[in-house]
Amino acid sequence: MLNKIFIMGRLTRDPELRRTSTGTPVASFSLAVDRDFKDKSTGERTTDFIDVVAWRQTGEFVSRYFTKGRMAVVEGRLQIRDWTDKDGNKRRTAEVVADQVYFGDSKRDGEGGGYSSGYSQGGYSAGGHSAPAAPSGYGAPPADGDQFAELSENDGELPF
Repeated sequence: MLNKIFIMGRLTRDPELRRTSTGTPVASFSLAVDRDFKDKSTGERTTDFIDVVAWRQTGEFVSRYFTKGRMAVVEGRLQIRDWTDKDGNKRRTAEVVADQVYFGDSKRDGEGGGYSSGYSQGGYSAGGHSAPAAPSGYGAPPADGDQFAELSENDGELPF
């Protein structure tokens, strides 16, 4: 059986970090995700608001580095939960349980609310990846707009 989901959208609020009674961190947040198609009558895209839950180190990472308006890419699984509200009514909730969360924009884009240039700047998973820094050679293009760099030498050797 397969239950794998990838979503990309903007946080609708700052993540809320809580701890279970045993001290396990869990962050909850919501992503605004545009649908791939436009409404025939209005010509506008419909937005879905998807609840996400991130546990342990992933939850701590999200609560530390993501804020309302930042673009996030979430890899995880869909979970359906049944629960009872305070009035005794039975309810059902669908949410994404995040395995990994990545930046979908640069910090500069996130602060300005701009759209991403299409690459991920780093992420964190429960598997133990370190910090949000981008791998060497990745990240925002240079400030002068030049996205290419001249190689200083060519020694004829392949790097592998």
